[in-house]
Parts: sequence; C-alpha cells; structure tokens
Amino acid sequence: MPERYTLVAPCFFGTESTLSFEVKRLGAENVKVTDGRVAFEGDASLVAAANLNLRTAERVLLLLKTARTTTFDELFDSVYSIAWEDLLPPDAAFPVKGSSLSSTLSSVPACQSIVKKAIVKRLMAGHHVTTLPETGALYKVRFALRKDVVEIMLDTSGDGLHKRGYRRNATLAPIKETLAAAIADLGHVRRDTFVQDPFCGSGTMVIEAAQKALNIAPGLRRRFAAEAFAFLPREIWAQERRKALEAARMDAAFEGVGYDIDPAAVALANANAKLAGVGDRCRFEVADVKDFHAAPQAVVLTNPPYGERLGDAAEAASLARVLGQVWRAAPGSGLYAITADAAFEEHFGAKATKRRKIYNGMIPCQLYMYFQPREFSGKRREAAAARHE
Repeated sequence: MPERYTLVAPCFFGTESTLSFEVKRLGAENVKVTDGRVAFEGDASLVAAANLNLRTAERVLLLLKTARTTTFDELFDSVYSIAWEDLLPPDAAFPVKGSSLSSTLSSVPACQSIVKKAIVKRLMAGHHVTTLPETGALYKVRFALRKDVVEIMLDTSGDGLHKRGYRRNATLAPIKETLAAAIADLGHVRRDTFVQDPFCGSGTMVIEAAQKALNIAPGLRRRFAAEAFAFLPREIWAQERRKALEAARMDAAFEGVGYDIDPAAVALANANAKLAGVGDRCRFEVADVKDFHAAPQAVVLTNPPYGERLGDAAEAASLARVLGQVWRAAPGSGLYAITADAAFEEHFGAKATKRRKIYNGMIPCQLYMYFQPREFSGKRREAAAARHE
C-alpha cells in the first residue's frame, strides 16, 4: 500500500466547517469539503489520529477507488482492480454495505453481491487459495454510488465515532455526541467557558463541551477496527494515543452545569461525566426549566424537547416559551438551542442572532444562536464570523 492515504469522514449536514477545521488541525492535506463529509489526505498515522481526535466525524473511511460505473461489469472490474491481497489477509472477514443515489445501478443488494464477488475473486487469485474462511479480523467494505460514480472504501472506525465509550445508557432520543461536539464548537466553548444546559438529559451537551475545553481526545476510551488491519503499522495507535494524552489540558478552568426535571436522567448524566473523565468539571441537578437562571458569563447549550421526541408539539412549544422567558429575565453570554421546532423563535419570543440548518440524523433541525455580536472583538470576532459562514 502507498504511504499516503485518502480518507473520507462523513458528518452531520451543517457541521462540515467544524469538521474541516478539526481535520486541518491534525495536519491533513488536500482537505475537500462537500455536503455531509470532508475528504483529506495523510500518512498512516493520520488514520489513527483522525479516529482518536475527530469530535464531529461519524467515522473515518479509507478511500480505495473512485470510478465511473454504469454496468455491473464495470463495477466488478473497478473493484477487482484494487489490490485486495495487499489489504486483507486470507482469513479476513469482509462484509459489504453500500448505497446508491441517482445512479443507473440502483439495486443496492445486487451491487453488494457484485462487490463481494469481485473481492473474493481477487483475494483467491492474490493469495493463491480456493477458500476464504472469513474467521479473522473484520474489514468492513463500503461502497457509495452517486450519479454513476462509485467509491470503494474500508471502514477504519468500526462502531460509529459518536460511541465514545462513556455513555453506557441514555435517556429517550438523546443527541449524538458528534452533534453535541459541533454545537459546542459553534458556541465558541473555550478552556475557561462556563456552560449551562437546562434540558441536559443524559448530559451529552455539557460533557462534550467539557472534553473540548480540556482537549480530551474523544476516542481515548475505545478501540477501532483499523487497529487490527494488517497493512497499518501497529505502533501508530500507541504513538497517537500518547500524543493525545499529552495534549490534554486538565488545568483548564472550564465548568459545566446541567439541569433536568427527571431525577433518573440527572443520575445518569453524573455517572456519564465520571466515565468521560470530566466528573470534577461537570455537575447535574434536578430542576424545572421555569426555575432556570443563566449565569451572566454562561454559554447555554441545549437541545429542548420537541414534538417528535415528546410526541406532543404543544408541550414542546410551552417549554420553548418558558425557556425564552427565563432567558430574557437572566440572559447569559450566549444561547445555542438545536430543535426541529420550525416555530421555535415565535415560541421563544425572540429572533435568533444567527441560525444554522443542521440535520439530527434524518430530522431537519435549526441551531438557533442568541448572542451579542459585541461579545467578540478584533480578530476573535472575525474568526467567529468566518466559522459561522
């Protein structure tokens, strides 16, 4: 395999700029941003660094081939042309998953079968074997057909990167860690930020803000599929973990407080914070939103319950009205609320300073941002404006 790799990191629609900034910080080259993903290049160490450090990526995929494909023969030939024997050992397990959008080859099961067949034929020829037991390490193969162009990739992450390893259980319809991390970035969380969340649920928003402020790599508490890939040097994982540990800023002055009306959610949030290594910086308390009082210096990051989560749009509207009332009574330094409630501003009682369209899975949402532009000055204000574009 070459010493340089092309990697693709999918992300939530609307969070591409945040992910692009993260990728560049890792030293990646040829960074290209498109809807819902960021592509970039680097050496083998970057495969490990990206999995360990990227907060807003859903996974890290290794791009092996891009080709125009309109027939099954073309698809077979494209897949067969990859030197699979240099990637997969003879006993590798290699399930195939994929998708097709606006392409001549529209049947995903048929394409899966062709991709699998081509890999089998190439591995048998390359390894000079007649059987492939698939009892060894797992190499998940992914293909994506878009407008008759196919991409063939290996999934280096395994479980999605939102699975940090600290959230053993969750409340109903929790926000994904990767999306919470993006909101913390858009909310300009820094090492000395004070964060509050009046609808904390299992604590994800506050915990992700804390890990960002302390620069704790999100992947330190888990393993990745590519750690078992034979073609990647084993030592890169230990090296990158050591770098990530050394980069943590445990002396940061961050503090986070979350509130929820559900005692079980609060207990779970406190337990999750401890597992995430930020239990001494975050605390969660039982409280009703009507009693919420934002501290003057606080950045409020929150995911208010909305109709699809509550099953009651009227209750969601009522909670948004209460949030607006308590915010106007005690406005902090900024409020960032993500919701699928299209009438949130009306219910909240104020137009947002800025809005950003973000998809929470398949649910179209908006991030409503309330802050005073004067809170940023000079270069910081210019940087903030650029990040919000």
